Amino acid sequence: MTTTKVRSKRRNGVVQTSLWELARLFLKLGTIAFGGPAAHIAMMEDEVVRRRRWLTRERFLDLLGATNLIPGPNSTEMAIHIGYQRAGWAGLIVAGSCFILPAVLIVMVFAWAYVRYGSIPEVKGVLYGIKPVIIAIVLQALWSLGRAAIKTKFLALIGIAGVILTFLGVHELLVLLGGGLIVVAGKWTGRVIKGQQSLLSLIPASPLIVFLQSGTTGAATASFSLVLLFLFFLKVGAVLYGSGYVLLAFIRADLVERWHWLTESQLLDAIAVGQFTPGPVFTTATFIGYLLGGTRGAAVATVGIFLPAFVFVAASGPLVPRIRESPTAGAFLDGVNAAALALMVVVTYQLGRAAIVDMTTIALALISGIILFRFRLNSAWLVIGGGIAGFLLYGRLTT
Repeated sequence: MTTTKVRSKRRNGVVQTSLWELARLFLKLGTIAFGGPAAHIAMMEDEVVRRRRWLTRERFLDLLGATNLIPGPNSTEMAIHIGYQRAGWAGLIVAGSCFILPAVLIVMVFAWAYVRYGSIPEVKGVLYGIKPVIIAIVLQALWSLGRAAIKTKFLALIGIAGVILTFLGVHELLVLLGGGLIVVAGKWTGRVIKGQQSLLSLIPASPLIVFLQSGTTGAATASFSLVLLFLFFLKVGAVLYGSGYVLLAFIRADLVERWHWLTESQLLDAIAVGQFTPGPVFTTATFIGYLLGGTRGAAVATVGIFLPAFVFVAASGPLVPRIRESPTAGAFLDGVNAAALALMVVVTYQLGRAAIVDMTTIALALISGIILFRFRLNSAWLVIGGGIAGFLLYGRLTT
């Protein structure tokens, strides 16, 4: 087994990681992280908790809980949090940027091909093999994170209730906040209010949201401009909770129906590209920006939608250790963590229904699960192997 030579230093008594090592890891993850936020977070857990031991499972869960309480792309914000924990403010920028960059470049290639040839290159076979592998990776992460998060029977009940409420259609943010508040109430009956401000302050102030929402609305139609494109995606990045599919509703309301910058067909193609390319689904904005304004449009849209994530993590990241040190806020975070795992369970179920569709995909998922749980192979190799297997098998199965 080889070891990576890391130039490190101490910050607040903790050994820090070099920026180069952070860049290498998140460039790799950004290139092979298929499957949406739950899968991305599972891969990060595998790399930074199990393999590199940069974070304990408890600290990883605390960061995940804080990430779920702020708007924006969860997996990108998790990368930014990890960068800050390991290398301070420079690490925050490097980790987040390197996780986003590969997906942005890949999406721009697809956008160029789409503009030039009018269609999206075929990748069904590769995805056919990758999806069941992703399910196995997420299940392994749920198992390891669940063992750290579900410390008591009460937290287990919170997790079960979170799964049920999510299936019933309750908003994700309400599930998370409810889980946290119930645990606080159980721990400090009659003293729930005190100590909540530090955690609830992670949620952006409503005047900012109102400003951003009003900044890109107005007339029924609007002439295209890079400034307006930037403000629109800045608004989306600042207020969007939930899955990447919520992004579809924002884009359709403004860019298709109100401003008529896109057609329905172009929107569906943009969403498809965001789904079958690695990295954050929010790179759908990159594709749309390229369609509307070429390379400059792609850059403007990408910066707009991801910038709030860096700002929110920069504001909330330093608070996470203090939250854990406070008995009341720590109890709140325990509840949020249990609820966050419940959301991951529901997402995994939904992904599994789409990914495991026949005996071949069942076999791929089972083999991947056995390899992960028994031999602990790096998940990146499993993703690559699944893509190759899907590419080779898909054509035979569909002919």
